[in-house]
This record gives sequence, structure tokens and C-alpha cells, in this order.
Amino acid sequence: MSVPVFEEFEPAADCGCPGCARQRRDLALGLPVRCGGHPAAHGARRALVLVTAAGVVLGGGGAGAATALTGPAGPVGAAPAGAVGGARGMDGAGGVDTPGPETPQGGRGPLHGAPGPGADPAPNTVPATGQVAPGTLRQTTRAEIINRAKQWVSAQVPYSMEKYWSDGYRQDCSGFISMAWNLRSNEWTGSLDRFAVRIDRSELQPGDILLFHNPANPTRGSHVTIFGGWTDYTHTSYIAYEQTKPRTRKQATPMAYWENSDRYVPYRYLAVVSGGSTGGGAQPTEATPFPGAGKFGPGADNAYVTRLGQLLVERGGKKYYSRGPGPKWGEADRRATQAFQLAQGWRGREADGLPGPDTWKLLVTHGGKDIGGSSGSGGPSAHATGFPGRGSFRPGQSNAYVEKLGEQLVKRGFGKHYLSGPGPRWTEADRRNVEAFQRAQGWRGAAADGYPGPETWRRLFR
Repeated sequence: MSVPVFEEFEPAADCGCPGCARQRRDLALGLPVRCGGHPAAHGARRALVLVTAAGVVLGGGGAGAATALTGPAGPVGAAPAGAVGGARGMDGAGGVDTPGPETPQGGRGPLHGAPGPGADPAPNTVPATGQVAPGTLRQTTRAEIINRAKQWVSAQVPYSMEKYWSDGYRQDCSGFISMAWNLRSNEWTGSLDRFAVRIDRSELQPGDILLFHNPANPTRGSHVTIFGGWTDYTHTSYIAYEQTKPRTRKQATPMAYWENSDRYVPYRYLAVVSGGSTGGGAQPTEATPFPGAGKFGPGADNAYVTRLGQLLVERGGKKYYSRGPGPKWGEADRRATQAFQLAQGWRGREADGLPGPDTWKLLVTHGGKDIGGSSGSGGPSAHATGFPGRGSFRPGQSNAYVEKLGEQLVKRGFGKHYLSGPGPRWTEADRRNVEAFQRAQGWRGAAADGYPGPETWRRLFR
């Protein structure tokens, strides 16, 4: 498999692609400690200088140098305990960042204390992407992530980049995420993306994170929070669980953070599974079967109503919602559902605005016709009349919109990354071709991440 070619020499701070993430880590490892470099890498360079000097004085060299670099302290590149990364100091006074001390952003490290017998093996890495293979991670639910975060909030764990809590996790922001995600190691802001997939902010759910890693100077500003849910329908603030000075806290926070807000990137843990969530019971996903007619209609207030609304918006029902969608059933939900049912050619009781098994199945499988007449993946084609929603273009997705997108990219001269196809399954070739098109519009950073949004779709098909 050929190595992906990245156009930029300087990686964008908010680009989540594996190449930029790896280059940011490499840049951080090359910095001196005072500027945010990896302490172990600095130690290795210092040891090499000392050994070389000793060789000159004693008239010896090679073997001694090799021994010095692989002695009892462990191999070069192993981060010393306590010299691993976190965020700069922050306090909770008025909910505003205050500059903290210059603190080195180190690398990842093991859990504090020797692992017991039968400890889990280290996760495997997918060579092509640099991401950890999901099958080697511990699965967890959203409710479990939030509950672990609440344990530190209740215990008022003090912030520290050198100390470890009784569960073995480092007491800084990235150690907090490592604990909440139940990882086998203490990660840092420069490595957490290897355990997650980048998502759009509109897709955030409890247990996801908002990550800002500053590759230009990791000592300043790098931070990460856990998304705990929106505070209201405006989606301008959310409940953040975070490890910051002086101790773990939970509070309403502006989207995405007090400072550097536009540089916080949302990620979802690779091994999160469908399960409980705070205050709403089971979180429905696209694989969730029809929950029953009792979950919908006047008086209903649950996560299934929210999911129904999101699916309807993706299929052209956004015009029916002046706000939301949300968990409380409203007239907007009924009208959007009825419009979708009428688009399928249903009439009478089959188009009463209340979802049944057939309506739900078409929505979660992207089948049938969209509101307005275009076809979903169950139809013959996906027309370009209206953006189908970001959820149609994500790893693992397979639908007619992906194929239509690829065909249009080829027509516009942006298909060089296709070795075959394009086809209905979303691939890295699709992402890179979309990214090339976005860059041709003059967009950079998060606006050129390779995932089509409404404006990318409009320009591509106009």
C-alpha cells in the first residue's frame, strides 16, 4: 500500500488526518523540553552528548555508548514517569482561562504501578492510518464514560502533571480522558486522536471529547474536555467534564471552549458501543431496531425522538424544525415524519406522521425517497437536490450519495486518488478527493478536512 501524500509541510493545528497528527507528534518530539518537546527525546540527546564526550576523554566509544543508551532506565523514547502531557494551568474563577506556568507536553506513559498478572496486552496499531485497531480496545458505553468522569468530579481530584490517582491514571487533562475511556495507558493531547475518529460538532454525544492540541507550541493552550450534553436547544454551550486547575470539575462551558474555541476538534472513542447515557436511557444508533410506537407521539420525551428528528433532518426535513430536534415530541416531528411518509407514496393511516417499523427502517438504512423526492440508498440514485447530511459520508457508510459524490468529483477533475470506482462505500480515496476539491476553493484547516458539508456539496454540483 502506498504512503499517502500530504500537500502541506506544516500540519494544520485542527486537521485530524493521520498524516498531520503524526507530523505534529514528530514536531513535538523534536522540540527542546523548554519549548514543549518530549522529555525522553531530550534526555536521549543529552545522554548521547554525555556519552560522546566521555568517549573522547577516555579514548573509548562505541560499545560504551550503546550500553549507556539502553541501560536500566529503559530504551530511548520511553517517557519517564511524570514527564507526560496535559494542559496548561487553568482555573475556575469566573470560568475564564488564566495563563498557567510553562509546562512541557510530554508523551504517553503506562498506568502508574506495575500491571498485575493477566494484564491486557497493548493495543495494535493500523499501519496505514496510525490509529489503534478498534478490536484491541476495551469496549465501553457512553454512560460508563460519563460515570467514570463523575467519579473524579466527586473525589475532587487535584490537577497535577506528575501525580497519579489511585486508579493509576495521571491527574492532568489527558490522563482524565484516558481514565474515562478506560484506556490501558496514560495518553497525552498529541496521541488521543489515535484512539478516536474525528466527527462533526453537530454529531457530538455524551462521552465524546473536544480536543485542542497545539503542535506549534504544545506547552501553551493544549487541552481536552469530555462532552456531557448540550445545555439547551441552541447548542451554544454544553456540560464539560474536565481535569484542570485546581481540580476536576463539571460545568456549563461555551462551545467549544473559553479560548481557542475554533481550534477544538470533536472526536469519538473508537470502541464506544450502544448503551446507556446520562438521563436518557439507551442511546439509539443507526443499528437500533424500531423501539415501538409508544416512544413517539404526544407526551413522548426520550432519546429516540431526538434520533428520529436527526434522521429526518438528514433526509430533507430541516425546514420543519425552527429549533432542535430534541427529545420532546412536537408538531415539527409529526409534520417532518408525515412529509417523509408522503414522499414514499403512502397515504391515509400510513402517512399519519407517527413512525412505525417501516418508516424507522427506511430512515436508519437511508432507504426510500427523501423529503422532496430524491432517492436514498434504497432507490436507484441519489440526486443532487439538497445535501443529504454529514452522516452519509463517514467511515463505514455505504450508500448512493457516496457514489454520486465520487462520480461528480471525477467529472470536476478531482478523482486522482481513486484506484478503482468510485463506489457506494466511503473510503480514504473519497476523503482525499473531497479534500483536494475543498483546497481548490481556498479553504484550509477544518474547512478542508475531506468530509463534505452543505457548501462543499453545493459547489460541487452547481
